[in-house]
Amino acid sequence: MKYGVVLFPSKKLQDTANSYRKRYDARYALIPPHITVKEQFETSNEELETLIPTFRDIAHKLKPITINVTKVSSFSPANNTVYLKVEKNDELKTLYEHLHSGPLAQEVEYSYIPHITIGQNLSDDEHLDVYSQLKLVDINHEEVIDRFHLLYQLDNGSWTVYETFRFGHE
Repeated sequence: MKYGVVLFPSKKLQDTANSYRKRYDARYALIPPHITVKEQFETSNEELETLIPTFRDIAHKLKPITINVTKVSSFSPANNTVYLKVEKNDELKTLYEHLHSGPLAQEVEYSYIPHITIGQNLSDDEHLDVYSQLKLVDINHEEVIDRFHLLYQLDNGSWTVYETFRFGHE
């Protein structure tokens, strides 16, 4: 089964992201707006149960994370994804490193850029049009996130929460 780990921002920030995602993200209905902190990985149910204590330990060690969303950006030319840029900080970096070490280690294709996707799988022309408009949007949002979520993928491609881990708690 496929799993991943995300941070869900506040409803206010999710509403902002969804106002764009409805138009520009074909995967809009599959998962709420989120910040991926561990890319999808495959494991068995039995193996996952041996990893749950590791997730709990990570949550217990870390404090809530402050995120700052500062602008709309793009991964172009690598791909035509448009996103809300989440400034990288030590708290996010530490969480990411914990989620990619020890029994949770995995190879990653790209370096970590925290973000909330608002448009993907756009044609070159769509991307140019959408990004040229949205990069002018003034975004300055800060909030504290106090938990991360282990998700799993359903047969229809959507993602749902398997377990939630609160920072500073066992």
